[in-house]
Amino acid sequence: MYRSAATDYRRRIATVLADLGADFALVERRRLPVIPEARRMNFVGLGTDGRDKFLTAGTAHAWERMRDAAELEGVPLLLVSAFRSFEYQHALIRAKLARGRSIDEILRVNAPPGCSEHHSGRAIDIGCVGTPPLEEDFENTSAFSWLTRHAGQFGFRLSYPRNNRHGYLYEPWHWYWQGRAATD
Repeated sequence: MYRSAATDYRRRIATVLADLGADFALVERRRLPVIPEARRMNFVGLGTDGRDKFLTAGTAHAWERMRDAAELEGVPLLLVSAFRSFEYQHALIRAKLARGRSIDEILRVNAPPGCSEHHSGRAIDIGCVGTPPLEEDFENTSAFSWLTRHAGQFGFRLSYPRNNRHGYLYEPWHWYWQGRAATD
């Protein structure tokens, strides 16, 4: 991102945060990364919500290889969430505010628009049959156990372990592909 585009993006984040009742200072205080949206992505199938899911090319390839490897070992991995746009993240947070949740509570679970790893097209939320999606109980599944042992071989890392540096709640389902950006 060029300097003026990066500055404009940070202003956009600040404007949206103000609309949500938060201050851009929380981005700096929590050392949240500013993450631009991916521009080129591949369709990777439907998520558990029935919606189309997209990832960058390298991430898509790594996800498919990892999913297939887990399946061969009898551990089906389900794609819950992938790319999320800035606007989608904003709408997600606004919907939670409308249901009466506080912005501080929401931002412990959801990244502010402009700071979500999902914007990069390199983050996936993974689920499994028999466990509600996006719940901490996922850590007690064979899927999580398999991911803990093998995800690194495919370039994925758990983004938000307990007591993570960004102040998000523990998310055992959220994995980020650290492969080469040049393939995206």
